[in-house]
Parts: sequence; structure tokens; C-alpha cells
Amino acid sequence: STMAISVVFFEALWNADFFSRLLTGKSLIGLSAYMFDPKIPLLIRGLSCFHIVLPLLLLWTVHRLGYDQRAFVWQTVVALVVLPISYLVSNPQENVNWVYGFGQKPQTILPAPLFVILLMLLFPLAIYLPTHLLFARIFRAAAA
Repeated sequence: STMAISVVFFEALWNADFFSRLLTGKSLIGLSAYMFDPKIPLLIRGLSCFHIVLPLLLLWTVHRLGYDQRAFVWQTVVALVVLPISYLVSNPQENVNWVYGFGQKPQTILPAPLFVILLMLLFPLAIYLPTHLLFARIFRAAAA
């Protein structure tokens, strides 16, 4: 359940972007642009096809096992620990967990540490909480 509330939204965006580019030649937001970059080896791009299956697998799993209501709290704790660590151990080129900005280029509007703090608020409130409320409503509760 924790993984589902943290990634289903972003994986759905990735899929919409990927299939839009694949079918129309136009990317929606550029999230999957690397999949069409011939400079990146085909094998590496092929490995990223897990993005297609992952949201479906997570939704099926939550449907099958039920939604654990504790997911929001635990995923928020994970984010509050992982995001600062990602900032401390990565760099703007790697941009692990988007701690330097959304997309490929680092953001320049805010000081980097302030941006990480913003993510620590934004992810739980704008992504995890709405997804948690939706899943709590549409999926049965997981057995204790």
C-alpha cells in the first residue's frame, strides 16, 4: 500500500507521456523522453518498460490484498527520511528522487535545500494524501 500511494500517480503520468509520444510523436510532459533517445542503449531503455507494468501490478495487489490504512503515515515517514538523504548523497546530474528539480535540469528558482523541504511537504500533501483517500474509498481494508 505504501508503494502504491507513492508511485501510482507518477507511473500513470509516465505511461500517459510514453504512450502519447509512442502513438502521436508528441510528449505530454517529457517524463519518458529518454525512452526515445537513440543515444541511450536499447537494452537500458527496454529495462524501463517496468514503468508500464508497475502501476497495474500495484493496483491489482491492493485490490487483491486490500488497502492498508497505515500507508499514508508510513510513506510520509519514508519520504521525510529518504528525500534529504537523496539530496546529500546524489548530485544534480543524477537527480535521485527529483531532489534537484522536476525533470532533467535542476531547478533554479529556490535554493536547493529549500526545494527539498518543499518536496517533503508537497509529496505527502499533494500526492500521497489524495491517493490515500482515493484508495481508502475504492479498495477494501487490508486484513490486520
